[in-house]
Amino acid sequence: MTDIEVVVDERDEAELVRAATAGDQQAFAELVGRHRNRLWAVCLRIAGNPHDAEDALQEALVAAWRGLRNFRGDAQFSTWMYRIASNAAIAQSKKRPLVVDPADREAPAPGDFTADVVWADRIELALAALPEVFRVTFVLRVYGDLSYQEIADHLEIPVQTVRSRLNRAKKALAEQLGEP
Repeated sequence: MTDIEVVVDERDEAELVRAATAGDQQAFAELVGRHRNRLWAVCLRIAGNPHDAEDALQEALVAAWRGLRNFRGDAQFSTWMYRIASNAAIAQSKKRPLVVDPADREAPAPGDFTADVVWADRIELALAALPEVFRVTFVLRVYGDLSYQEIADHLEIPVQTVRSRLNRAKKALAEQLGEP
């Protein structure tokens, strides 16, 4: 991607944000569409199962639409959406105990049951076992692809605390997964 394409993409997003804040539902839908997969991944990893993740994502989208007029642009639109989605997923996960049920996931197609599927299940279970503060920080970094500063802003904590939580999450995951 060239620098010109990056500028066009950023301008397009800024134009979409302006249109959406003015009430353009189509612009909002396009903005959400650009980030939906990552928002879903964040909700899923925090909430722990697809049903709660879908509820959290829907609540987040409604909250974002209703709160769009309050979006000041201090952060990127995606960062603002991750904050809303992760808060919704945390609230959703508090409604029920976090239990990852393998039956909640789609079954792999015949012949696709590989070591990768087993490994993914182990990671998901290990993530679910992390304390919430570590899990949320880890999910925002790995699945949300947020910078340390964006996570710090989102969670309203110092960057060094983000680094510490990530380090502790990685160590806990390594222990649970039997990695050195």
